[in-house]
Amino acid sequence: MKLTDLWRPKSRPTISCELFPAQDAKAEGNLHKAIDKLAVLGPDFFSVTFGAGGATRAGSYALAQALKANRKLETLAYVAGYGLGPDDLCGVLDGYQTLGIDNVFVVRGDVPKADEPLAAHPQSLAHASDMLSFVRERFRFCLGAAGYPEGHKEAPSREADRAYLKLKVARGAEFIITQYFYDNQTFLDFVTACRAMGISVPIIAGVMPIYNLKLMDNLAQLCGATITEPVRRGLAAVAADDKDGVHNFGVSFAVEQCRALIGAGVQGLHFYTMDRSKSVIEIVQRLRSEGLL
Repeated sequence: MKLTDLWRPKSRPTISCELFPAQDAKAEGNLHKAIDKLAVLGPDFFSVTFGAGGATRAGSYALAQALKANRKLETLAYVAGYGLGPDDLCGVLDGYQTLGIDNVFVVRGDVPKADEPLAAHPQSLAHASDMLSFVRERFRFCLGAAGYPEGHKEAPSREADRAYLKLKVARGAEFIITQYFYDNQTFLDFVTACRAMGISVPIIAGVMPIYNLKLMDNLAQLCGATITEPVRRGLAAVAADDKDGVHNFGVSFAVEQCRALIGAGVQGLHFYTMDRSKSVIEIVQRLRSEGLL
């Protein structure tokens, strides 16, 4: 199934969940427990990340296989092309095709830090837009691309970043899933600007629940997401060592955020689960209890 079929006139937004391959046996066990619980929600699809340079190639394939082939769950498979040569990239995509994957999310992938060894192939593609052209010419996947409401941290400006996004669409992206954000107006302004410049494909909002303070700060620094004053004030009212308090605030904030996004007509909510289930389940259940999903 092409994911774009989900967003043809639809009365309610889609929900989807992102997962990443486990790094050890214990984490893998916890991941599959989380999948069991998240699957009960009946999300429209799961996505599976892919490490730059093929760092998680085997794990990403195994997770996609577990979801798509074994559990019969609709799966969006990432491919991060940085560091991969054409043959390796085709090998990854051939594998997904064999699994019956219909939808692929094309990203460049993070460039490794100086102390992280990665011998990039000399024919590695430098940009997601280049990868989209490469994949579109060779495969029949429905392709997605990443959007950045606050602008990619490497882009010179938000305007320039949106121009890059328009190029991604021109080169084959059929839908966009955004980086997460904590200020809905930033997302709504992003969508308005995209539409004004002729980007008409579905734009799905990325939602990152607040799981704990350390993770929130680390991810914001890594992704270039702004932790807004309302978030800071809300968390300041909770003791730093009160795990339940932080969890409850994170769930309530996400519910409020999603409620407003749905009211504004968002086409879908894509939850960055961090391979956890509790927060997302509570958020979705509360939204459903209000008749919003």
